[in-house]
Amino acid sequence: MKIIVCIKQVPDTTDIKWTENNTIQREGVESIINPYDLYAIEEALKLKKSIENTEITVLTMGPLQASDILKKAVATGCDKAVLVSDKKFAGADTYATGKTIAAAIKKYIPDFDLILCGQFAVDGDTAQTGPSIANQLNIPQVTYAKELSKCDGKCIYAVRETEEGLETVKTEFPALICVLKGFDEPTRPTINGIIKAKNTEIKILSMEDIGLTPEETGIKGSPTYVSKAFRPEHNRGKCEICTDCNTLAEKIKEFGGICNE
Repeated sequence: MKIIVCIKQVPDTTDIKWTENNTIQREGVESIINPYDLYAIEEALKLKKSIENTEITVLTMGPLQASDILKKAVATGCDKAVLVSDKKFAGADTYATGKTIAAAIKKYIPDFDLILCGQFAVDGDTAQTGPSIANQLNIPQVTYAKELSKCDGKCIYAVRETEEGLETVKTEFPALICVLKGFDEPTRPTINGIIKAKNTEIKILSMEDIGLTPEETGIKGSPTYVSKAFRPEHNRGKCEICTDCNTLAEKIKEFGGICNE
């Protein structure tokens, strides 16, 4: 069984910097693995333990420094690492990113069974990249998955979160699943894993390697753009403490929170 885990390097939220195009600056900024992607890795590792001959390839798109998070993923138990990196990819929106990653998968791992992604990225929170990859590859997708409950090598069952509660769905391979924070904590790197990661060769794919043109990726291939980026101002207004329910109810009425009828 071949599993691909798509991960993303995200900046420390205390150290976000912006480019002149209002996109987040990735180079030269200390980054971490997107927290939701850690749970995608964990689900892949659980499948590897239960199914023989399972191979996990961790993949990311970004500058060369993104190889650091790939090494960390290998240290937890992933087998191979792929970095999709080219200066022409800079400024890509979720559509262009999905198209680029899908092209890399078609070129490098066309016989995959399952793709796992984090449901959200904490630097964008759009939840669009995973579904975009599935759309480009024309495969079924499952979103908001909390746990992968059963897999027989041909199909997989996922427990997903809905507004009404939890539901279990089944999908055949190949498929893509977007993962939320799961029930198990992410696996920590081991000493042997760190040694393995140090010796693992990262496959680097450029725009030419995956068969795209400058018009199909990066800013040129992005139908959307960020018109403005700013930090929200903190409203430090005065607060009033209500010591009884009647006073609280009256105050809420003042703001239209309770119907007077």
